[in-house]
Amino acid sequence: MERHLIIHSILTPSLLMAGIAAGAEENASNPLAAVNNTDIRYQYFDLEGGADRQDAFIDGAYMLRPDLKLKYELHYNSTNVVGARFNGFEKTSFKLIYFPSQKPLNDTWTVKSALGLEWILDFGDPDEGIGTGSDQIAPFGGFAFANTNTGLTLIPLVQHFASYNGPTDVSQTAMRLIALQPFGDGYWAKADIKAPYDWGNDA
Repeated sequence: MERHLIIHSILTPSLLMAGIAAGAEENASNPLAAVNNTDIRYQYFDLEGGADRQDAFIDGAYMLRPDLKLKYELHYNSTNVVGARFNGFEKTSFKLIYFPSQKPLNDTWTVKSALGLEWILDFGDPDEGIGTGSDQIAPFGGFAFANTNTGLTLIPLVQHFASYNGPTDVSQTAMRLIALQPFGDGYWAKADIKAPYDWGNDA
């Protein structure tokens, strides 16, 4: 049975509670924020045919230098995408993010640039619907545009995923747009739009 590895374009608006958000740029939900954090997160995906995938994961970051950030994740999945329900660790990843520049564009907007490389170690079994079956490297680049008046932050990113071992050939390029809008005292809304393209399946 041929199984495609794409999760179709996802729009996941979420309302999260933070401690005290000094500014949108320092929000830990912004992957380009210069902050240290360790979060426990949960995502639910409603898939086709009554199937679902539940993803519980640790998402953390540590600033090695003011211009260099290490992000790390560990994912545990529960899914019935192949019929029966299976549970297990999906993957762990380590991501180095370098910030070449940060500067004002005008009186309202500032921009921060980012380049990075992600290393993904896959623990899953595709026959159980968990993981891809292959380890990957994934270079990426992007920008964070922050509005100093409203706190709105827009983060366009592009990342290419390529497998280097394992039985599954992975070659995907993912476009991503994150929007963060703070409001009230320590609250913000987040929209995260992902659109991957699978070069192997032209899908």
